[in-house]
Amino acid sequence: MKKKVNIKLLLICLFVVYFTAFIGSLFTSNAVKSDWYQQNKPSLTPPSYVFPIVWNVLFFLIAYSLYFTWTKAKQKTLVIISYWINFILNAAWSYFYFYLKNPLFSFIELIFLWFSILYLVIFTYKIDKKASYLLIPYLLWVSFAGILNYLTI
Repeated sequence: MKKKVNIKLLLICLFVVYFTAFIGSLFTSNAVKSDWYQQNKPSLTPPSYVFPIVWNVLFFLIAYSLYFTWTKAKQKTLVIISYWINFILNAAWSYFYFYLKNPLFSFIELIFLWFSILYLVIFTYKIDKKASYLLIPYLLWVSFAGILNYLTI
């Protein structure tokens, strides 16, 4: 028998994740048009329109991962702490890279972000495999972002 979707919980997960995206976008939106970014972005950088598409898909997957993890986890506090650390690191990268214009510090911060994603992949796998699998594109994209970030140091 299939378990019924808890729409209220799913909407909360979507809100929390997209709120994180909103916070990060406060530092990113105008900065990607700035001379500093345009002069420093590596030649590997995809066209500007790719980023919002990819990030929206990723945030959608992250929200579903959070939902599946939350519905099956016995340790709810650990779920909250694990995802919130990741969300803070995710938004902080935009602040360090785009607002402070500090590629070295943002790269160091991105390493912490990458490990927090890897931790989530492993942590959620023990709770719900599909929640874990939904995070793999996020890990891959942040790995690519790490390469781009490194090339601007």
